[in-house]
Amino acid sequence: MLEEVAIGMGDGPGPGRSEQEEALGAGWERHRPAVFGVAYRLLGSVADAEDVTQDVWLRAAGADLRDIGDLRAWLVTVAARRSYDILKSARFRRESYVGPWLPEPLLTGPDASQPVLVDESVSSAMLLIMEELSPPERVAFVLHDVFGLEFGKIAEVLDVSVPGARQLASRARRRVAKAKQSMPQASKAERQRVLAVFRAAYEAGDLAGLVRLLHPDAVFVTDGGGKAFAARKLIHGGERVAEVMVRVGRRWRPDRIAFAEVGGELALVSYREGRVQSVDTVQITDGLITAYRRVVNPDKLVRL
Repeated sequence: MLEEVAIGMGDGPGPGRSEQEEALGAGWERHRPAVFGVAYRLLGSVADAEDVTQDVWLRAAGADLRDIGDLRAWLVTVAARRSYDILKSARFRRESYVGPWLPEPLLTGPDASQPVLVDESVSSAMLLIMEELSPPERVAFVLHDVFGLEFGKIAEVLDVSVPGARQLASRARRRVAKAKQSMPQASKAERQRVLAVFRAAYEAGDLAGLVRLLHPDAVFVTDGGGKAFAARKLIHGGERVAEVMVRVGRRWRPDRIAFAEVGGELALVSYREGRVQSVDTVQITDGLITAYRRVVNPDKLVRL
């Protein structure tokens, strides 16, 4: 079930509007979370999703919507079509991205300022799984399995037949399900317990304590985008990950490490000199961290 929480998503309608614009304004406030939500799930970027949201608003404001029976479906379809165009070009940009790529952190807790729809598909783990899908598969999966759009509209977005759209969604669903089998979800309480102990060990530079919390085959992923100090390759092995974390912690010691809800899950946010230094999300299995993902690319942190 999608849950509404808060995040900033651009400007809405203002005063002094015509009757149609006022009607659109009321509908826009209800459906803007879905517009932003589909764009973020497809692109993994808050910045791009905000741009798409603004584009959809401008398109809607200039359109004759009197004959549109389902405004939400129309807005989501417009957002998906624009996101699909960006997604196809993004594949080429990712090939030249410096180091590992991680989704831009999306604040979804009480600190966010406008509604957004939250479910597991906005978690960093799920966004990385969907990153492995082809652009058409990702669009079909998000529009049908997350937002419940009929295949006729999905076929229009992808310029395929209705059976083709069904096949794309089915293929994507199987691939997502297979990937999820290897990453069981930890409970909220377990995640909070592990992260609290981890934060204490990390702040203390406790190498042995970190090793105890990391799975022997744990992987450490850092996204610096070539704009911040970060490993450009994945780091494997619990002991090796712990050693790197202690060394980096001594060199770039944060002033404060706080809990925050990112992508619907508890995460760690580090601050240094009054600015966000990193956002860390984790994958936890049987009480141990199997994947530790750190975003330090300043372009992906500025909106926090």
